[in-house]
Amino acid sequence: MTSDNSPSLADALAAGSVVLDGGMSNQLASAGHDLSDELWSARLLADRPDAVSDAHLAYFGAGADVAITASYQATFEGFGKRGIPHAEAARLLALSVELGRDAVRRARAEGIVRPLWVAASVGPYGAMLADGSEYRGRYGLSVGELERFHRPRLEVLAGAGPDVLALETVPDADEAAALLRAVRGLGVPAWLSYSVAGGLTRAGQPLEEAFALAADVDEVIAVGVNCCAPQDADRAVEVAARVTGKPVVVYPNSGEVWDAEARAWTGRSLFDTEQVTGWRAAGARLIGGCCRVGPEAIAGIAGVV
Repeated sequence: MTSDNSPSLADALAAGSVVLDGGMSNQLASAGHDLSDELWSARLLADRPDAVSDAHLAYFGAGADVAITASYQATFEGFGKRGIPHAEAARLLALSVELGRDAVRRARAEGIVRPLWVAASVGPYGAMLADGSEYRGRYGLSVGELERFHRPRLEVLAGAGPDVLALETVPDADEAAALLRAVRGLGVPAWLSYSVAGGLTRAGQPLEEAFALAADVDEVIAVGVNCCAPQDADRAVEVAARVTGKPVVVYPNSGEVWDAEARAWTGRSLFDTEQVTGWRAAGARLIGGCCRVGPEAIAGIAGVV
């Protein structure tokens, strides 16, 4: 299902480059919203859905073509810990997609006519734990257990009609294998992006092996990395393109480091839009930013693309 009468995202990638948005949490925090809760930006699906739509619209206004929903940390288990029943959690998951659609409608009303798409974010198991585990992987769960965790919310998100499922910030090839099994038969394309460090997945697996898992999966229209340091994206883009033959997705962090204990970012930004040219030359087609990358940086990427 495409946003209004835009072409499919797969067709757009075959024709050229597409600009992703930046960090949802970055934009919400800049607008003054407290994200210290374990549900992170997903809390605002219940408390301030208008703020989520506003954040999407800000990125569309900056030049993004794809809005990534606020469902990264939204899971039945995470909502359940807050006393939110299953049916309401399902409604909030579906709402995350509708808020992306709402931002598309608002962008159209503001005169933005280029193709726009909505990507339903599916964060890793570690995001639900809210303890930094998504930067480590190796949860002690089997591929089958991880598939059973992911499939129910994937079904709800797919049923809400996004243009693509964003299987993102995946730290571990085992979890990638589970996600790739879980998306089969849902009728919605997906991209798979790992979080990497130093040429390996966060769990320490070679990128060649990790990317190869998606090479023959028809549902996957792009493979790559996100939520990593910008310098770690350079080699990853080349490896993803070479191993899979698919368009590459890349949206790194600013380069600052997340301190899970302090729940704060440290260091300085290393994000440089000049890297975009190199990523494109290596095969990147979906290009944006993740944590701490805001509308100004996305406008810079859009200018390059």
